[in-house]
Amino acid sequence: MSVRVLTISDQVNDLVHSPALKEMARGVALALSCGDLPSDYLEYVVSVLNIPMYYVMGNHGGAGGEKPEPEGPENIDGQVVEHHGLLIAGLEGSMRYNIRPQYQYTENEMRAKIARLTPALIVNRARYGRYLDVLITHAPPAGIHDGPDLPHRGFKSFVWFIEHYRPRYLIHGHVHVYDSRQETVTQHGATTIVNTYGYKILEI
Repeated sequence: MSVRVLTISDQVNDLVHSPALKEMARGVALALSCGDLPSDYLEYVVSVLNIPMYYVMGNHGGAGGEKPEPEGPENIDGQVVEHHGLLIAGLEGSMRYNIRPQYQYTENEMRAKIARLTPALIVNRARYGRYLDVLITHAPPAGIHDGPDLPHRGFKSFVWFIEHYRPRYLIHGHVHVYDSRQETVTQHGATTIVNTYGYKILEI
């Protein structure tokens, strides 16, 4: 059974933030946010569609607005959750690139965050026969959708993660898309990697 999922990140989209959302997202049962969006934007999506939302923070945190975190959506950074049979985990932030390290991580720090997920992933494997269905992150994996500059460089540990735990999807933001020819969906082994800058609707 597939689940229709709205994924959002980085850009407040005029269509999503409008009354047209209800019709555009007809049949959507879950929302996933990959960071750098205002809290009131996430709350708007949840209230209009009346669906649950899981999210992680981007390197800019809430990226505007008075509230640092939204009310209603659930922050799943460093957590594994089960939602109607869908196994989802989250890892926030980007590569560390300045002296204000909130929501920024070195490669070793991100490896440590992944290690803390391991017990829950092993439980999933024993209970459901698989480790994970969806990993939501802010930053991309190294070498896939990332940029050459340090702030937009992807994590090598994410590549290790998808090769080892084989989620069906890794959904990320962080890398802005200004050209329709820019690749936003890439297959890496068993995992479909999606840059959801703006928004996408996926059947998972």
